[in-house]
Amino acid sequence: MTARIRVRLTPRGGRDAIDGWDGDVLRARVSPPAVDGRANEALIRLLSGALGVPRSNISIISGERSRTKLVEVEGLAQEDLRIRLGGIAGKSR
Repeated sequence: MTARIRVRLTPRGGRDAIDGWDGDVLRARVSPPAVDGRANEALIRLLSGALGVPRSNISIISGERSRTKLVEVEGLAQEDLRIRLGGIAGKSR
């Protein structure tokens, strides 16, 4: 079972946080800059904590150098992913 989600990431966002949904895209911010993959690593840590899955189960499958990323989460169904992030991220904008 694998879930995928599009994430719009804002590096140097002041703090690590999930800001909510913009349609089908999850908006998130992390404090590290987009240098040497640090923002991507922070995003994986943020999603891992929010979803309750190990970091090793989360991978960025496209958009590593872009603000919009496609993230894959192993061991979680698509509907479970939306449910878990829905309570944390709030409502769609």
